[in-house]
Amino acid sequence: MTTSYTAKLTDGPLEGRTLSADFLASGDPRPTVDILAQGGKTYVYARTAGQEFESEDSDRPSAVNYRYLTTNFDDE
Repeated sequence: MTTSYTAKLTDGPLEGRTLSADFLASGDPRPTVDILAQGGKTYVYARTAGQEFESEDSDRPSAVNYRYLTTNFDDE
């Protein structure tokens, strides 16, 4: 069984990039992905309805779309 999928960032500061994300213990894609950036920033992307499957009988997506939600800044 597949344990990870491709998170596709569809907009925001990292638009067009992809990264590997692990499924939750439930088998669902993560509702958000946090991406650490330089300067104490963390970009937060939220899952959308867009999903891709390798075949019709796949129970887990091979890719999931994420939209930019916010940027968090370190307090340091």
